[in-house]
Amino acid sequence: MPIDTFAKLALSPILLVQALQVRKRALILPEPPGPRCGKLGQGPTLRLLILGDSSAAGVGASHQSLALSGQLAQTLGQRVALTWQLEAETGATSASALKHLQSLPGEPFDIAIVALGVNDVTHQVPLSRFLSRRRAIHDHLRNHLETRHIISSGLPPMGHFPLLPQPLRWTLGRTATRFDAALAQLCSNNPDTTHLPLNLPFEPRYVAADGFHPSEPAYAQWAQMLDRTLPQRF
Repeated sequence: MPIDTFAKLALSPILLVQALQVRKRALILPEPPGPRCGKLGQGPTLRLLILGDSSAAGVGASHQSLALSGQLAQTLGQRVALTWQLEAETGATSASALKHLQSLPGEPFDIAIVALGVNDVTHQVPLSRFLSRRRAIHDHLRNHLETRHIISSGLPPMGHFPLLPQPLRWTLGRTATRFDAALAQLCSNNPDTTHLPLNLPFEPRYVAADGFHPSEPAYAQWAQMLDRTLPQRF
């Protein structure tokens, strides 16, 4: 039994109280305004899909131009003729994202960036079910949206989230690390899939006001990490 699973069983009354307290006092930040699709740049064409949860949706930024999709689009638009589309929602799990993905028109994409997993951890989704749904997401991207390459962004370091008290922080952090390692292994089995560890600095300026989401500087760092990954694939 993984140590975080054992801790959840042993500390379940404490963890439940802490989880309820976090929900009660948490600062609820909105998804920022701004475009969620667009075209810009010149050169070789690149069709990009970003699929994810509140972090992909830019919670913690004041505008989409300062969130992940906007900053990445501006960077890529300097080199390619980019068509990009953001499909992300606060609270999305791998299961709900898969359902949403299956409802999209069959428009093809060259690259899909998937940023999911935090809500699977907080909803205590079993690892086997998490991996099954991620496989289904990858299969749908390949087989129905003709996606040439999938970049699976790693789970964030939840063990460093200021919003979470101990031992809830430690427990969720260990679970997120375990899920991310399994996700990396899943991606390593397919040449058209890359796992990108989300190695953001553990500094206050990289955390939004809610103590949970990335800040605008963190989104800039994340976009740069993704940008450095793309040339290796195309």
